[in-house]
Amino acid sequence: MSSKLEEAAALSRQRYKVLAAVMLGGIMGPIDASIVNVILPTMAEYFHAPIATAQWVPLIYLLTISSLLLFYGRLGDILGYKRVYLWGLACFVVTSAFCGLSPTIYWLIAFRALQGIGAGMMMSVPFAILTAVFQPHERGRALGINAISVSAGLALGPTLGGLLTTLWSWRLVFLINIPIGLAALLWAGQVIPELKGKPGRMDIAGAVSAFICLFSFLFFFNQVQHGGIGPATAAAAAVAVIAGACFLHIERRTPQPMVNLSLFKNRTFSLGTAGSLLNFASQYILVFLTPFYLQRVVHYTPDKIGLLMTCSPLTVMAVAPFSGSLSDRLGSRGLATAGAAICAAALAAMAFLPAEASTFTVAWRLSLFGLGTGIFQSPNNSAVMGSAPRPHLGVASGILATARNTGMALGIAAAGLILYSLVPPAVMLQERLSGAAAISFLGGLKYAYLCGSAFSFLAALFCLMQTQPRPNR
Repeated sequence: MSSKLEEAAALSRQRYKVLAAVMLGGIMGPIDASIVNVILPTMAEYFHAPIATAQWVPLIYLLTISSLLLFYGRLGDILGYKRVYLWGLACFVVTSAFCGLSPTIYWLIAFRALQGIGAGMMMSVPFAILTAVFQPHERGRALGINAISVSAGLALGPTLGGLLTTLWSWRLVFLINIPIGLAALLWAGQVIPELKGKPGRMDIAGAVSAFICLFSFLFFFNQVQHGGIGPATAAAAAVAVIAGACFLHIERRTPQPMVNLSLFKNRTFSLGTAGSLLNFASQYILVFLTPFYLQRVVHYTPDKIGLLMTCSPLTVMAVAPFSGSLSDRLGSRGLATAGAAICAAALAAMAFLPAEASTFTVAWRLSLFGLGTGIFQSPNNSAVMGSAPRPHLGVASGILATARNTGMALGIAAAGLILYSLVPPAVMLQERLSGAAAISFLGGLKYAYLCGSAFSFLAALFCLMQTQPRPNR
């Protein structure tokens, strides 16, 4: 008993050092997810590659991460969260160097897939590490502070990508990860304690079927926005359904499943996870569509668009720590519900943007969505992780991260489908819109934003339906 008390006291003393180490490594994944989109035209021109080929540079990274998060979550339960996190950091650093030195676009795509393997390890276990290190009455605050690194990465990515490319070359975008990653690796190795969930054997059949299902599912959503339902997308959907059915069959019958399906019997866990997916879907409808509106309808320059798009993540950075701390005292359900409802209101306001909008008109709407996201995410994540048994924190963390990435893909696909369905192809091909063409484009944007608002409203309902735990005191 005394040894357990001493271990708990040691964890408590260094808990904020652990949080700082997780945040230092955690900022690189969001930066790399957002930074490449800005420099994609530059890389395509450098390699003389068509856009269709260059698009695989960000796509393969997202697909690899999302498809492996569940596997890494269970691996963390078995081998230890620290080991998986450090392996991920080391892989990320090495593959960042390979990406920066790529001789062709095809080598870059291959190295980005390997980089996604490392990034997936880093993203799969932070929630498990922080939930294990922080006491329940501080968990919301810790997860809220950790949210700063994600929002900061998303905010810094576009601006940093343009700056580094202008100063030297697009290669610096990847090479800058090396010193940051090495510092994060050394710091994490010193302060993160050895933490394990439920030791056991890896469910290989479950891991393979889950990977095939998630990869095919996300590939379907990514491609359907460009070409609609065709033979390739239909085949991807069929593979995803078959692999998903195989995964559920395997997980119900194996003695040591990769994902303990009984987690989803907990109402707070299942509804909170679904709410997170819907929140990120609505967020990426906003992130995907708004730059098109600002460029084609309002005729803003790229640098002004980049600065304006930081309104939302900067607001999340300011709000998330306070909402997380508040949820420790008041409980998570009310805050998460209110945050999702604010997101729904912000997207409804985006749906009625005029053709000639001032900077302030757009900025307050983006900031309102950031306010809602900041209020929603930390309490919701705290509720989900707090409802998971300690032996399954790694899997719970992986499920939550998978929901986040799946929501991103769903949001972009939904936005693209609605826009391309409602706006004539001739209008979609124009880079600067005015008059009737601008009104037509705004009509498509309206219904896409309203779809995002519906997603957030549904997330609010899911939060309201959760079991209300007692506030952590």
